[in-house]
Amino acid sequence: MELYHFSEESDIRIFEPRPANAFPELPPVVFAIDRERSPHYFFPRDCPRVIYWKAERTTEEDARTFLAHTSVGKIVVVESGWLDRIRNAKLYVYTFSGESFEQMDSTAGYYISRETVAPVRVEPVGDLIRKLLEANAELRFTPSLHPVRDSVIASTMDFSIIRFRNAAKGQEHAK
Repeated sequence: MELYHFSEESDIRIFEPRPANAFPELPPVVFAIDRERSPHYFFPRDCPRVIYWKAERTTEEDARTFLAHTSVGKIVVVESGWLDRIRNAKLYVYTFSGESFEQMDSTAGYYISRETVAPVRVEPVGDLIRKLLEANAELRFTPSLHPVRDSVIASTMDFSIIRFRNAAKGQEHAK
């Protein structure tokens, strides 16, 4: 099984376990993602985004509400202010063999290793928007992620919310 790590750095030779701010309960680890969720990472590292898709538990009402007017199974929502940074980002995908990794979260597709890991290969991702569209996801832009996040969390949709701490604050959210 191959696992992936995305970075704007092109020359990482080894990945050392380190503490994860988002998961303070974990010992130092190396994070990787599975193929299915890898499109969640076709973005600059700090780009906040909300991704959602239909799950087995999703009600028909939520599916109609959140997936109306689209034929894709996954929606990725990003703040409008990130468009140029996404277009201009140089992103690299590091591929790992899954040998030293264990699954941490099946919904998010996270895998962790407590060992130092060397990538099998590193390649440029290329045009991030094109890669996302090729993954059969719909990319949407909005001035504020707050209403989207709040709606998705309150729904029966499956979701992934990444780097939300970097989401715009202020008047966009107050509206």
